Amino acid sequence: MLILSAASSSARISRPPLSSFSTFAASAATTSRLFPISCFGVKSTTVGNRKLQCAVFCASLKVRGMAEMIEDNKELNSSTAAAAAAIAVTASENDELPHSRAFLDARTGEDLLSAVRKAVEDEKLPLNIAEGMEELYQNYRNAVLQSGVPKADEIILYNMALVLDRVFVDVKDPFEFSPYHKAIREPFDYYKFGQNYIRQLVDFRSSYVGNISVFGEMEEKLKQGDNVVLMSNHQSEADPAIIALLLELKHPDIAENIIYVAGDRVITDPLCKPFSMGRNLLCVYSKKHMNDDPELADMKKRANTRSLKEMAMLLRGGSKLIWIAPSGGRDRPDPVTKEWSPAPFDASATDNMRRLVEHAGVPGHIYPLAILCYDIMPPPAQVEKNIGEKRVVSFHGAGISVAPKIDFREVAGTLEDPEAKMVYTKALYDSVSQQYNVLNSAIHGKQGLEASIPSVSLSQPWQ
Repeated sequence: MLILSAASSSARISRPPLSSFSTFAASAATTSRLFPISCFGVKSTTVGNRKLQCAVFCASLKVRGMAEMIEDNKELNSSTAAAAAAIAVTASENDELPHSRAFLDARTGEDLLSAVRKAVEDEKLPLNIAEGMEELYQNYRNAVLQSGVPKADEIILYNMALVLDRVFVDVKDPFEFSPYHKAIREPFDYYKFGQNYIRQLVDFRSSYVGNISVFGEMEEKLKQGDNVVLMSNHQSEADPAIIALLLELKHPDIAENIIYVAGDRVITDPLCKPFSMGRNLLCVYSKKHMNDDPELADMKKRANTRSLKEMAMLLRGGSKLIWIAPSGGRDRPDPVTKEWSPAPFDASATDNMRRLVEHAGVPGHIYPLAILCYDIMPPPAQVEKNIGEKRVVSFHGAGISVAPKIDFREVAGTLEDPEAKMVYTKALYDSVSQQYNVLNSAIHGKQGLEASIPSVSLSQPWQ
């Protein structure tokens, strides 16, 4: 889900307390004892019909050494310390993965690039993917360096070695996503891997959460067995990571358990797939790309029907949190003014989702969610048919905001279709737009917390 040409601020990054960093990798990147990438081995497991071979710390990284590092960093919580120790102990049982050692053993960025070029020479990597991997490295490096984060070179090497290894392994043995994909958390934690990659691109000093108390309300409803659906705008392939990063300290359960309705592009692009593997996904084909290849249109429709059935089954089980973008794709800037705003919602999409929630047999609630993060990874100016789009990444502030739930009967209960679904869709979209404008004033207008209005209270829960 990520990549490319960097444009960034030179200000020093401000990040949440280390106690909110949920992986040893993140904590290691912020200490003076960053361990070399060569301290990796692999572990195998079977997910679906594919055997995964994943990088983990090898036995050469002593438990005592990790304990010393953790002792130096008093802000790390006990669960992080326990996880780090467990990695060191269990890794001694793993075999090595010869074809990925070139990335995991890298000591410099040039080592990584040399490994990519060698893979092309050995015909183990297609040239177009290799070019994307090289561009990814260069631009991620630029963005992280420009953020001003301490020990940037070590963080870049650490994160990029993992990314390139995961891409390379998947090219050799492609992972196939099921209609409902559960985040892969072991033996390699793809969720934390994605979080730590995007974390370095977020300027937390100029990032905000709107109405944090409403997220608490949502969490209570989920604990009671109710379903919650977030009707949201969509800005970038990094949206899931941004949402999770801004909520991980106060609402880690929400951050980790959201199920995203995802288009097929993020589960087929080799440079996106490793990040998608760390998210809970309901995989669908976007209406925007349904007829890109007319011969595949029927197959795509059948696949979407299977995904809808999976969603209905999930909702019947209760306690599900589902994110969906009724626009059917990412927001784009106005071609004339170059201003960004949420793309219009598709009334059919909102109505279909509402009906699924109502027919689940358990209480369900629909909340409007706004996200602003296009600076970190903006989409191409135009919708593209081909997989492998060129992307831009940068270090920037981001924001999310949620408003109180919107009940269909309260908004459009006395109306008949199709007017009812149009009115309900407008109510959701108007709320998202209002929240988006507040986030825009806070981040781009540099008003910060002062941009709050009575219906949108901004905060920085990591402070």
